[in-house]
Parts: sequence; structure tokens; C-alpha cells
Amino acid sequence: MQENFTTLSARVIGSGPKLVCLHGFTQTNYSWGIFAQILANHLQLCLVDAPFHGESQNISASFEQAASLLARTGGTAHYLGYSMGGRIALRAALDYPQFVQSLTLISASPGIEDDEERQARKLSDLELADSITETKSFVERWLGQPMFATMTPGQQDIESRMSNTPSGLANSLRQLGTGVQEPLWKRLGKLEMPVLILVGDNDDKFKEIGKQMQIDIGSNAYIEVISGAGHNLYSEKPIETAERVLEFIRTAPENSAL
Repeated sequence: MQENFTTLSARVIGSGPKLVCLHGFTQTNYSWGIFAQILANHLQLCLVDAPFHGESQNISASFEQAASLLARTGGTAHYLGYSMGGRIALRAALDYPQFVQSLTLISASPGIEDDEERQARKLSDLELADSITETKSFVERWLGQPMFATMTPGQQDIESRMSNTPSGLANSLRQLGTGVQEPLWKRLGKLEMPVLILVGDNDDKFKEIGKQMQIDIGSNAYIEVISGAGHNLYSEKPIETAERVLEFIRTAPENSAL
């Protein structure tokens, strides 16, 4: 793994106001599917590969460094992150607010605040990382978790996940996992840009996290619960999720003609 990169690999599609999107663990920039196709009719999407994933799989970064790389890759834009990508995008918005016009978080968390719980998660992530010997079997095991029970991954999403390497996925858990992440709960009130929190109605854990985040961020935060969706709500309900994102970005004054 290399550490001297200044930006992450990214693919740009569509035209209009710029939205930087960062995917979740085991995915790549090709995992967004129909959701991205809908958004690209109205926005310029900068679809980024996270460190250790896709075309950025040779980029090694800590959680803090990943946020810096994301901000430098995306520049001034609206930002959206899903799950792991949401955690990184949130850190980027806190560390580099001058680049983030708005922030959309899909099924994302500010981290684990309790020290003992965070340490237990760190050990669990490390154990899981050590168990990864082959991409296909691990991805199947990962997607077999209850949190993904209502999701049917598209063929492009599956193929993109399979393009990741066992070592990349393992190192992502070791360096970007929730257990090693500095919790961001106490910094949420410093976010001044508009923030949209999207959660699935069937994802009870992240619904509660999202509600608390909205309270902690303040009046510039909005939460939307997507009916009939679970953790991977943009894949399960792409039209509804895209509509919420577009309506949110339309509220920015410079995008009133969108």
C-alpha cells in the first residue's frame, strides 16, 4: 500500500451542480446503480473510490487521512456518503467545511462514543479482517448479515465488489473501521452547512442514530425515513432516495434553477 497520494480515484458522470459520492465498505464507485443514473440527469456526480477499494485500492489511509483525500478529490461541492463513506464524508465536512456546500448522510454514523464498546468493535473488526482470504466468499458473508436482508444487489454492484482484493478489504477494516474511528458526536454541533440524514424505515439501529444526529447537529439538519427500505436504502428504493437528495440540493440558493 502507498501513502503519498494526494487524491482518490474518481469517475465523473452527468452535468449540473457537483455532488461528490463516497460508497460503503466492500463497494466501489460502480456500486451506485440506478440511484446514480437518476441523479446524473440533474447533477454532475463525482463518484469516488474509497481508500483500499476499486481504483483506490493501492491507497493506504487512516480515517483522518481518508477525509482529507476525499476533500481534496472533490473540492468545493455537495457531498454524499453511504455507511462507511458517510462516516468519512462527515469527517471531511467537519475538518474541511470550506469545501462542503451541503452534506447528505445515508445510513451513516458519527462513530462509537462509548470507549468499551468502541474497543470491542475494534477487536471484532480486526478479527474479521484476519479472516478474509478470498473476496467472493467474504462479500457473500458480508451481505448475508441481517442488515442487508431486504437488499437485492444489482449485477454491477456485485461485480464491483468482487473487484476488490482480500488485502484491501482487510486493511479497510483495520484502518477505516468503526472501531478505530475517533467518534465525532461531540463535534456535530459545529456543522454549519445543510445536512440531510437518510435512513431506511426497516433499519432500526440507524434510525435511532439518525434521530440523535439531527438533534445534535441542530436546526440545519433534516432527517428523512424511506419507507420499506433497510440499510442499503438507495439500492432498495433508488427513485425515492434520489428524489429526497435532489429536493435537498435544490434548496441551496445557487441551485435554485436546478
